[in-house]
Amino acid sequence: ISIGRYLSISTPKGKALECVKLAIDVGYRHFDGALVYFNEHEVGQAIREKIADGSVRREDIFYCGKLWNTFHPPELVRPALERTLKALKLDYVDLYIVELPMAFKPGMEFYPKDENGKYIYHQTDLCATWEALEACKDAGLVRSLGVSNFNHRQLELLLNKPGLKHKPVSNQVECHPYFTQPKLLEYCRQNDIVIVGYCPIGSSRDASWVNVTSPPLLEDKLLVSIGKKYNKSSAQVALRFNVQRGVVVIPKSFSPERITHNFQIFDFSLTEEEMKGIEDLNKNIRFVELLMWSDHPEYPFHDEF
Repeated sequence: ISIGRYLSISTPKGKALECVKLAIDVGYRHFDGALVYFNEHEVGQAIREKIADGSVRREDIFYCGKLWNTFHPPELVRPALERTLKALKLDYVDLYIVELPMAFKPGMEFYPKDENGKYIYHQTDLCATWEALEACKDAGLVRSLGVSNFNHRQLELLLNKPGLKHKPVSNQVECHPYFTQPKLLEYCRQNDIVIVGYCPIGSSRDASWVNVTSPPLLEDKLLVSIGKKYNKSSAQVALRFNVQRGVVVIPKSFSPERITHNFQIFDFSLTEEEMKGIEDLNKNIRFVELLMWSDHPEYPFHDEF
């Protein structure tokens, strides 16, 4: 996984086709998608069209797909991956990750609830799920395997699994100047696991799923002042900060201007003093807490890291 040129494509239906084509023209090559974004058919069409017009080759594109919570039972893993491949109309994905370490009841519903509106969970066996993913890699359906929102205990479970064939190459987690993840970052570095940071420029202020008690990141005075020095925005400074410390960033956008803007971070570098100053902004507060699932036995955020 290279450090830059990465875009999250959890965009509204109908937007992904043009967003991905524009992003490829701008220079993005890595795309972070998922079955539950309901737009993989558009993403695949965009990639295929840009291959057909000679803009890129398939090997230039790095696509990450995700295994959703309702597909954790081993017998459901390959069919879930095959649904993604069918939607994309691609032969393989470059990276396939376990989206969350929490299994939900398998079935047609992605967010299964009982008659009282309570989420229905399923017994989680991360090692069994991982073995099924390893078989997908051995079958050539995916090049690399990873995880998302795993804490260090859950990573240890996989790394220490007897007979482990393919270790996770990445862990996609929230990571930005207000939540710098120093302990998890160090643990992953020691185990050659790349941290992929979502919400790298903060998040929307949608109170239904975002912790709005954390102040808006992009209004931070330090980020704004550093940005003025380099003629950059606070968003570009926040992205550069993570890239410079070896974190892959996946800014999400479906605005043509911001897609272009977020890519323009490779023509400046932050000083050691500036990096330290931004690290000191860490408030250890998540934007994405997923509190609606905090009673799940494998809810990952109770642990310190």
